Amino acid sequence: MPNFSSDGVEIAYLDEGTGDPILLIHGFASSAQVNWVDTGWVRDLVRAGRRVIAIDNRGHGQSEKLHDSSRYGGPVMAEDARRLLDHLGISRADVMGYSMGARITAFLALAHPMRVRSAVFAGLGGNMVRPMAGTGPIAAALEAPSIDDVANATARTFRAFAEQTKSDLKALAACIRSSRDPLTPEALGTLKCPVLVAVGSDDVIGGKAEALAKLIPGAEAFVIEGRDHMKAVGDRSYKDAVTAFLARRA
Repeated sequence: MPNFSSDGVEIAYLDEGTGDPILLIHGFASSAQVNWVDTGWVRDLVRAGRRVIAIDNRGHGQSEKLHDSSRYGGPVMAEDARRLLDHLGISRADVMGYSMGARITAFLALAHPMRVRSAVFAGLGGNMVRPMAGTGPIAAALEAPSIDDVANATARTFRAFAEQTKSDLKALAACIRSSRDPLTPEALGTLKCPVLVAVGSDDVIGGKAEALAKLIPGAEAFVIEGRDHMKAVGDRSYKDAVTAFLARRA
C-alpha cells in the first residue's frame, strides 16, 4: 500500500478506480483490507464507476502504530482523512465510515463541511451520541498476556477480532483509551450534506439507525435486516442501499 505523512505519522491507503471519489474509513481493530477489500466493497464500487480511496487509520493495518493514547481520538483521525484528500489532490469526496469510522466521518464532516459531498454513517446509529461504555475492560483485554486471561465476554470478542486481524494490540489499547470527544445531537443537527445511516437490525453496539437519522436534517435511515455489528459489513442489501443513495444524492 502507498503511504504518506500526516503531520509526521505514516498513513497507508488504497486508491483504485476512476470517477467520483469516495473515501472509506474502517472500524476499530479492522483495516482497509478487512473492512473494505475482503468484503467486496472496493471491487463493487470500482465496478460502479467510482474512484475508491480507503485509509488505514493510525494504529491499524499498515499505518504507523502509536502506543500513546494522546495521539488518537476522533478529531485527530479525521484530520488524517482530510490530509489524505489533500495528498491526493481531492477537493471533495463522498465519505463512508463503519463503526469507529462513522465517528471519524462525522468529525470530518463537521470540521470540513466543504470536503464532504455526502456521508454514510454505517454500523453506528443512536449510540454515536452516547458515551462509549466499557472501554477500560476492552483495553485491559487487549493488553492481557493471552485471550485465555480475559473473562469479560464483550472484551474477549474485541480481543479475538484484534488477533484475527493480526493487529498491534498495544496500539489498539492506546486508541481505545484515547479521549472520547463527544458528538452531540446539536452538532450533528448542523450537518448540511446528504447523510445515510445504515445499521444492522440486530446491532446492539451501534444502536438504531433511525435514532441517529432523526437528529440530522434530511438524513435517511436504512436497516440492514437480520445482521449484527460484525455481519452487516458485507451485506448485499447494505451495498445496494449505499449505491442507490450515492446515485440520488445532490
